[in-house]
Amino acid sequence: MEDEVAVRALAADMLRARGYTVHATGSATEAIHLATNGEGPIDLLLTDLVMPEMNGQELAAAIVERVPTVRVLFMSGYADEAVTRHGSLERGAAYLEKPFSGRELARAVRDTLDRPAVASEKQLA
Repeated sequence: MEDEVAVRALAADMLRARGYTVHATGSATEAIHLATNGEGPIDLLLTDLVMPEMNGQELAAAIVERVPTVRVLFMSGYADEAVTRHGSLERGAAYLEKPFSGRELARAVRDTLDRPAVASEKQLA
């Protein structure tokens, strides 16, 4: 989920080139619909933190509620330290700072997919 068309298209192309199936959307409502009524399971939600319809954390919560096995990777143009220091994102959350390269995106996606699902992490805490 990325509201900037160019960033969304570039990230989707980078991931597809690495063999991932990608359902890209610029709408939180559509992302929730895809996660619950899509063509197959959603393993990862890659979402911007700052968006017009709802923020990335709200979107992640809505999707995790419906798909507890999903992993979440947040991205933002704000510096990593600024995001965690100002309480915008929990410490330990998967996070990728924009701009990123295809290699950085692929590494972050793989690392996030290898982590326990968000719902599992909350149950362990």
